[in-house]
Amino acid sequence: MKVGILAITAGGGKLAGTIAAGLKNSHIVDNEGGIAATLAENWHHYQGFVCIMAAGIVVRAIAPLLGDKRSDPAVVVVDEKGLHAVSLLSGHLGGGNSLADRVCKITGGKAVITTASDILELVPLDLWAKVQQLVPASSSVMTAASSLLVNQGYLRLYSEIEVEELPPGLRRVASVKKSDLTISLSPPAQDQLVLHPRILVVGIGCNRGTPLDEFEEALTDLFNQCGLPVQAIRNLASIDAKNDEQYLLQFARQHDWRIDFFSRQEINAVTGIDVSQAALKAVGAIGVAEPAALLSAQTSHLLIRKHKWQNITMAVARAPSSLSAQVLDPSDT
Repeated sequence: MKVGILAITAGGGKLAGTIAAGLKNSHIVDNEGGIAATLAENWHHYQGFVCIMAAGIVVRAIAPLLGDKRSDPAVVVVDEKGLHAVSLLSGHLGGGNSLADRVCKITGGKAVITTASDILELVPLDLWAKVQQLVPASSSVMTAASSLLVNQGYLRLYSEIEVEELPPGLRRVASVKKSDLTISLSPPAQDQLVLHPRILVVGIGCNRGTPLDEFEEALTDLFNQCGLPVQAIRNLASIDAKNDEQYLLQFARQHDWRIDFFSRQEINAVTGIDVSQAALKAVGAIGVAEPAALLSAQTSHLLIRKHKWQNITMAVARAPSSLSAQVLDPSDT
C-alpha cells in the first residue's frame, strides 16, 4: 500500500517524520496548497492517507472526493501526539483498519476501529470474499449480507463448492432454503443473496482477425444459453498461436481476465475430446477451445462442450475450488 502522510502543525510534522520512517512505502505529502486541494490532487495517487490533524478538517476535505468503498483510498486520522489513529474511510477493502493498527505500532497509540464486524469479532465479509475469489451477483449483495451478519451475529451459508473451513460468523447449512447467503453458479432467485465463485475457465478458438464485438456476442450468447454468470469467469485460455491475436487480447483486458496460452504439444496430449479437423488444419492441434479450457482449469471434465459461431469456438471448464477461513490482509492491497 502506498501511503501519503499529511500534517498541518509543527508537532504534526515531527510525528509525520516518525511515521514515515517506520511505515513501509509511505511519503510525506507537501500540503502548501491546503489540505482539501492536496487531497484532491493526490486522491488517486495513493492507496491510503494518514492525516495528522482534527477529524473535522479531514471530513470536510474528503467529502467531495468520495466515490465507492471498493475504490476509495483508506483514510486514517491521527492526533498530534499519536495517541489515537482513527480508521475513517475504507476500513476493510481499502485497508484503513490495518493502516491504523500499523500507525499505532509506530506511535504507541491506540487504533480506533468502528466497523461493526471487527468490534463483534466477526469475519469482515468483503475481505473474506475477496481472498476466496467470490463475486457478488449484484452491487447490493455485500452490503445486505454484511448488515445481516452484524445484526444477527451469524450468517447461514449454503455453498455449491467444497468447504474446508469457515471463518467466525459463518455457519454452513445443507439447503439453499435455509441459507442467508448462497455461493452458487446459478442466477439468484428473488431476494436471494448470492456470491459467484470465480472458477470458470473459457477456452477460445478463433479465426485470425476476428472483431472484438464477436467475442462479446459469443460469450453473452453462450452464458445466457447455459444460465451461467459472467462474474464467475476466472480466466480465458487458448493456443499459443493466438497470443498475438489483437482483439482476443483486448477482450481479455477489458474484462480484467488473464489468458493462459498452451502449446500445440500440450494441447495434443489432452484426451477425451472430439478431434477438430479444422483446428488440425489451421494450427496442427486436435482442438483449441476444449483442450485449452481443460488444461487451464486443471481438470478432465468440461462443464460446457464446444459451441461454434462463424469465427469463434468456446468451451467452459470448472476449476477445482474450496472455501477456507482465510481473510485478505488489507496491507497487501
